[in-house]
Amino acid sequence: MTETAKTTTGSPDGFGGASAEELRALLLSRIQDVPDYPKPGVMFKDITPLLADAAAFGALTEALAELCVRYRADKVVGLEARGFILAAPAAVRAGIGFVPVRKAGKLPGATLGQAYELEYGTAEIEIHADALEPGDRVLVIDDVLATGGTAEASLQLIRRAGARIAGVAVLLELGFLDGRGRLLGALDSAPLEALITV
Repeated sequence: MTETAKTTTGSPDGFGGASAEELRALLLSRIQDVPDYPKPGVMFKDITPLLADAAAFGALTEALAELCVRYRADKVVGLEARGFILAAPAAVRAGIGFVPVRKAGKLPGATLGQAYELEYGTAEIEIHADALEPGDRVLVIDDVLATGGTAEASLQLIRRAGARIAGVAVLLELGFLDGRGRLLGALDSAPLEALITV
């Protein structure tokens, strides 16, 4: 496997007519830093002001929808919970289906589950067993890429369902946590797009 994952630099026309730099500046201006949350020493990146701004949220939705089209996705998978907020409108805008990946025990009916390691212990995520068709190209969307554990587990679930990975797209990548490094093997040369990296 070669390390071909990359960060979005934008098409010549940018996202929705805006350049990648203009989009990044708009999105960053609507993300609020909250010090010492959820514990002392942590600088939390709060995206709720971005979601409350129709222009910024619209530009984000358009950018994510363009990635769906660029990577020929048939479905979008959103990761619980803020990933739902970003992925669902992008899927609608791109004219494709949305599939939620949830914490274990939250979905009714038959599911596929995938456990993954946390810093202390394990967690499990699930997807409906019939949510993806064999051969579907799936773009995973989430708000933040931190350590990459949940995203990596979602890629394993998608492949177990018989679908293919079109890529992973996130609003914000926390580069100092190296989630990208963790995902490189699981991506198997599919792209990793971060609209903002800090």
